[in-house]
Amino acid sequence: MADKKVSILKAFKTIIWPRRNLVFIGLLLIVISKAASFVAPMSLRYLMDDIIPNKDLPFLKLLIGIVILAIMIQAVTSFLLTKILSVQAQYMISELRAQVQHKILALPIRFFDNTKSGELVSRIMTDVEGVRNLIGTGLVQLVGGTITAIVALILLLNISVTMTLFTLIPLAIFAVVALKAFKIIRPIFRNRGKINAEVTGRLTETLGGIRVIKGFNAEIQEHDVFKEGVHRLYQNVKKSLTATAVMTSSSTFLLGVATTGIMGIGGYKIMNDQLTLGEFLEFTFLLGLMVAPIVQMSNIGSQLSEALAGLDRTEELMNMTEEENPEERTITIEKIKGDIEFKDVSFAYEEEKEVLHNITFSVPSGSVVALVGSSGSGKSTIAGLAASFLNPDSGVITVDGNDLSRVSLSSYRKHLGVVLQDDFLFEGTIRENILFPRPNATEEQLVEAVKAAYVNEFTDRFEDGLNTLIGERGIKLSGGQRQRIAIARAILADPRVLILDEATSNLDTESEGLIQQSLAALTKGRTTFVIAHRLSTIRKADQILVIEDGLIAETGTHDELIAKEGRYFNLFTYQARI
Repeated sequence: MADKKVSILKAFKTIIWPRRNLVFIGLLLIVISKAASFVAPMSLRYLMDDIIPNKDLPFLKLLIGIVILAIMIQAVTSFLLTKILSVQAQYMISELRAQVQHKILALPIRFFDNTKSGELVSRIMTDVEGVRNLIGTGLVQLVGGTITAIVALILLLNISVTMTLFTLIPLAIFAVVALKAFKIIRPIFRNRGKINAEVTGRLTETLGGIRVIKGFNAEIQEHDVFKEGVHRLYQNVKKSLTATAVMTSSSTFLLGVATTGIMGIGGYKIMNDQLTLGEFLEFTFLLGLMVAPIVQMSNIGSQLSEALAGLDRTEELMNMTEEENPEERTITIEKIKGDIEFKDVSFAYEEEKEVLHNITFSVPSGSVVALVGSSGSGKSTIAGLAASFLNPDSGVITVDGNDLSRVSLSSYRKHLGVVLQDDFLFEGTIRENILFPRPNATEEQLVEAVKAAYVNEFTDRFEDGLNTLIGERGIKLSGGQRQRIAIARAILADPRVLILDEATSNLDTESEGLIQQSLAALTKGRTTFVIAHRLSTIRKADQILVIEDGLIAETGTHDELIAKEGRYFNLFTYQARI
């Protein structure tokens, strides 16, 4: 229960209180609406006991006019409630989604390595939706309903204490049942968000990997996995529906008992002239006004439980540590030369499973360092550390003498360019993808980058040229074409530090020849880390590091390492034979 109180209090402070003016207007409107709803039942006493027996036509006309006015007030306040609060709730949802997405983008790479993108989509789009029940009509109806029930109770006691007390017994039992049900429902809703995120994540992966699925004839396998996830979601929903059904059925039964009792007690009192017919009808309608909000509260309670469960999950994300910590990263780099040094750097993705062991090397400004070695040796990890995507567990990486762990990431990454093996292209045009790092670049700068990466070699053949749509992840292009666009993007960014991770791996021999020329232009004067399996692509590197099992096995130029006839010599001669 303590956890729930904290969540409600936090929700009140962060979401409701900053919008207290709107909530107050909502409460005022609902009070007016509920006050107007008492007019019709209270007029029944006068209709049955005074107007009809006395055949008072002028009073009847006045009464009908008052009731119509009350109905109009209810209609107008209902419209304004939806207009003001529901619209504000939707605005809040859009704002929260933007905040959560902004927070997620600020989280470190490690977080994304361990979380499915589809799951994150679900958390951004679905978890915050329950806010509409906090700032929207749900909360206001809860408060308004409570006020209505209290006023109705006072009026009922005024008519008949005996009949009122009799109705309170089943209502008290219903309240106990509802509270028990809410305790069960909230964890169910919280778990539902988690299951929904997992199912959405798997579905996103399935759609993204459709070629692999079809290529291995695995449609049925994927269908079964998704079906199992959907079934878990169904089981979760079934539990919440069962709890809700218990509340609904118990309310129906207990209210039926109360109504039957009122008929008996009321009929007896009328026969003994202790109650008029008008008072009995007024009591019956006022009882409806008292009971309706209490029953409605069970539904609103479920909505608020769902809202708080979603906010709990959102809060988890919002409390995560961002990679850019302004208290630790106090150094801002305006201009950099590009001298990078690794000093005794160790790194592990999992505890006690080090990938790099006390790596030490330096890359002078404007030089090219090539990282070679077998798969899993630690090459990409070194590149990830140099790109500031990862932080060393021990040791120091410096840029121009500044400890990279203390440098503002945004100021460093302004000078960083990355071309990856499976470089990501966005759905849209070739032009938009190349302009991605510098949307405001001139047409002249764009054309220069296009020519330098030999993108024009294939775009000139396309009907729409640079405005050709490339599909999701550039699916309509060949691997070599996608790679050249990625290189053009890096050229346009004009970085001081460049990371090329298997940048030529997707190229055919002809494309590779063209790209080698563009890469020579790209790397000139820039500090460059090159990871390549094809050793022919790195012969001109200023320094080659042979990485084996997280250690630097050899270092030197191509000619020096060939002369040593060590690990590099073996790798190079083996590839030459192939």
